[in-house]
Amino acid sequence: MNQQDNIKKAKIFSIVNQKGGVGKTTTAINIATAMSAIGKKVLLIDMDPQGNASTGLGVDVGERHNTIYEVIIGQIEASEAIIKTKIPNLKIITSTVDLSASEVELVNIEQREFLLKNSLEKIVVDFDVIIIDCPPSLGLLTLNALCASDSILIPMQCEFFSLEGLSHLLNTVGLIKDNLNQNLAISGIILTMHDKRNKLTEQVEEDVRNFLGDKVYESYIPRNVKLSEAPSYGLPGIIYDSKCTGSVAYLKLVKEIIKKEQI
Repeated sequence: MNQQDNIKKAKIFSIVNQKGGVGKTTTAINIATAMSAIGKKVLLIDMDPQGNASTGLGVDVGERHNTIYEVIIGQIEASEAIIKTKIPNLKIITSTVDLSASEVELVNIEQREFLLKNSLEKIVVDFDVIIIDCPPSLGLLTLNALCASDSILIPMQCEFFSLEGLSHLLNTVGLIKDNLNQNLAISGIILTMHDKRNKLTEQVEEDVRNFLGDKVYESYIPRNVKLSEAPSYGLPGIIYDSKCTGSVAYLKLVKEIIKKEQI
């Protein structure tokens, strides 16, 4: 064993669901913030061209000079794109709409699935956790995220069509594990926009738990107005209102993730 093997590297999570509007970015921001609040050194990578994670952490578009786009296309090193957020221990690599062009630009590049993985190799020793907020698709950007990750977290809205999408996503993850990243694991499914008053929510939760067992986190994220309001103030929900039901749920979820993943 050489000295390199003894160096502790960041645990890399992708937060992924090809379906939009499931609370993916809200989950990424709040998990990253909660982990940084307990002293973990965290990097959030905004891999979505919409740049919502960057906005949600208070980084204006005008401040996004070196982004994940420049990293992916090889113009700069990942270390040059890292910027501080308002939250101690939490840094971010931002995104802008330019990133959408990379899907086309990288199509003919060899080993294009591993561009992000290769870019992160020099910085994985600088953090305890790296969280990648993926776009709502299973294109080249998400593929890069999954090839760079150790584990994936899947936010899933409690509605019928989500079950169909989950099945497709799990098949895709299986293919990536077989062909591109054999170490990729599903950390767990996170039930979002949970509404106890809704019978369908109850039914979907029961079906998912029966189908995937302990792959579904015990903690679920309720529908919550404060979580929805927080990004417009450039703040994560757990900073904007730490006592609202959504924030309490994310803090509970993070404890569960840390215990399960031994971070």
